[in-house]
Amino acid sequence: EVQLQASGGGFVQPRESLRLSCVASGFDFSFSYMSWVRQAPGKGPERVANINGRGTIITYADSVKGRFTISRDNAKNTLDLQMNSLKPEDTAVYYCTQTSTGARGQGTEVTVSS
Repeated sequence: EVQLQASGGGFVQPRESLRLSCVASGFDFSFSYMSWVRQAPGKGPERVANINGRGTIITYADSVKGRFTISRDNAKNTLDLQMNSLKPEDTAVYYCTQTSTGARGQGTEVTVSS
């Protein structure tokens, strides 16, 4: 069974930083493309960052490019998202997902507000 548990969310002010983490289990993590997907209140999901199994191919949504960094540790089955220069429009629930299947676990909520 695929399990994905995200953590690290919280309430921050604009221009502050947060680091999200996800622990994965139940599948071959090191061979899986992974993504961070967010869903803001009243909006559809937005995939903000993707990374291949080796961590050599990384892509970002334009909305976060230059501010967010996705990374992974295959030895620990973890996926991280470093978020800098946060903006109110980054407010959302963030999920780590297995890109090919769309499987996602419980997300972590990020609120950016002054």
